[in-house]
Amino acid sequence: MNYAIITGASKGLGETLARRFLDEGVSVVGISRSINKQLLTYSESTEASFYSYSCDLSAVDELEDTCDQIKTLVFKKDTEKVYLINNAATVNPIDVSANHTREAIEKHVNLNLTAPMFTTSRLLHDAKKYQTKVILANISSGAAQRSTYGWSLYGATKAAINRYTETVALEVDELDEQHKIILFDPSIMDTSMQRDIRSTSKAQFKDVDQFKEYKQENALRSPETVGNVLVDLLLDEQALINGHYYSIHDFV
Repeated sequence: MNYAIITGASKGLGETLARRFLDEGVSVVGISRSINKQLLTYSESTEASFYSYSCDLSAVDELEDTCDQIKTLVFKKDTEKVYLINNAATVNPIDVSANHTREAIEKHVNLNLTAPMFTTSRLLHDAKKYQTKVILANISSGAAQRSTYGWSLYGATKAAINRYTETVALEVDELDEQHKIILFDPSIMDTSMQRDIRSTSKAQFKDVDQFKEYKQENALRSPETVGNVLVDLLLDEQALINGHYYSIHDFV
């Protein structure tokens, strides 16, 4: 039996990934603030199951409790492989750094960086105990590679998750473990994050007009297009390169 743990599974790319894994017979464990009841109904038409855990991923204590519950569900004698996709993230607050509050910084860093670090660490620790293979994808962004006015927090946390993921993959190789840890950049998708970006002012985000044009010109990829590419990539385990940075631009 295989499981896919997906953060931010209630909407957007996370929901698409959940549906696709269910279609492949992989049971899905969704972690998000809201519960997607449609996914539960959808799973009934597949050979897999959908489990939903309501959790504020920016609240570390709450996430730890949730991981404890998931451990009991996922790690069993007949579990062969566990996928983890750290998909949940926020671009907010979009503003110059002088306007960031302590609360906003803390919430952003906890969601975009602390949460995927913690889930990665916990899963690898539990998998070692139960001798279970892990296939893990942390979601990156082009913002990690360049400085963007108004996105200091987003760019910083995505750059940090890139280096963290590459280092974890290095450790896996050095320890001669069978896990695969990758980065995946979905680029621009038609999701709620894009709506948040388009709702900002130029004072907050200088490139806002460009992102409005993306929407007007239908330049945003659908979550379905991106999600199918990522799941195909993860399921092709033999071809998957540990520590590699994959971009949607490499495929479509």
